[in-house]
Amino acid sequence: MKLTREIKTGIIGLVGILAFILGYNYLKSSALFENTKTFYAVYNHVGGLQPGTQVTINGFAVGNVNSIRFKDNSGKLLVTFSINNDFEFSKNSKAELYDTGIIGGKGIQINPVFDGAPIAQSGDTLTSETKPGLTELVQQKLTPLQMKVEGAVSHADSLLMNVNAILDEPTKQDLKDGIAGLSDLVASFKASADKLNTLLENNKEQLDSSIKNVDNITSNFSKLSDSLSKAGLAATVSEFQTTVERLNAVLGKIEKGEGSLGKLAKDDKLYDNLAEASRELDLLLQDFRLNPKRYVNVSVFGKKQKEYELPEDDPANKQ
Repeated sequence: MKLTREIKTGIIGLVGILAFILGYNYLKSSALFENTKTFYAVYNHVGGLQPGTQVTINGFAVGNVNSIRFKDNSGKLLVTFSINNDFEFSKNSKAELYDTGIIGGKGIQINPVFDGAPIAQSGDTLTSETKPGLTELVQQKLTPLQMKVEGAVSHADSLLMNVNAILDEPTKQDLKDGIAGLSDLVASFKASADKLNTLLENNKEQLDSSIKNVDNITSNFSKLSDSLSKAGLAATVSEFQTTVERLNAVLGKIEKGEGSLGKLAKDDKLYDNLAEASRELDLLLQDFRLNPKRYVNVSVFGKKQKEYELPEDDPANKQ
């Protein structure tokens, strides 16, 4: 059968169209005759995600990203991806955007959920979430540290400004004088230490002799302690302690008013009587000294003794 030119041209056109479709799908990493499900996910930022990127479940490639476009005027991005029918999961599963490497690149992994909910069907929009990458984690950790460093630098700058304000020229001069005086003091201590070393070196023999004498004195004290122990010092101390206890008992009875000494210490009437007797005895002795004739009568040649008249200033009249 002879083909006409028109038929040949048509066949070549169909083959070209078919090759174009196959090539286009190959470049998009999507199979033409493969049985897949199409899902959607909405993200605020895709971080450079490209169509054709693989979609994985537990690290196993199960599909590809088909397209990325703006969902609406809010700026959110709608990602369309396809997954083969070999694996089923709940519609509550999440489509997580993550970093595929350290130096960059984004991918989508499905975190399947098996909670008894209906199975995800083609055309469903899965819950989306974004896993922080290494750069974001480092930035999250470094941001507080950066704020602290900036605050510390600011405080240090304020501190330096305050120090500069305090350290005026007179204060700086006082500090210099103080440091110079401290240097002189250290030098003086050094000179004193050198003299002390020289003194110790020159009197080394005397010091050795003194130390030996101290050792002998310590030995003598030890011997004296042994002698006192053998002489019955413990018994003497015990007897002294017994005596002190008895004395404390006697003093306690006196404090309570028991016995003669206790009554003498506690009886006010007895004290008053003794005071009164002492006063009267004093008056008697004073009267005897001033008026001896009242108590001693001497008669010479049988002369009649005159009656004694009490003087006006006699102490007895002052009672």
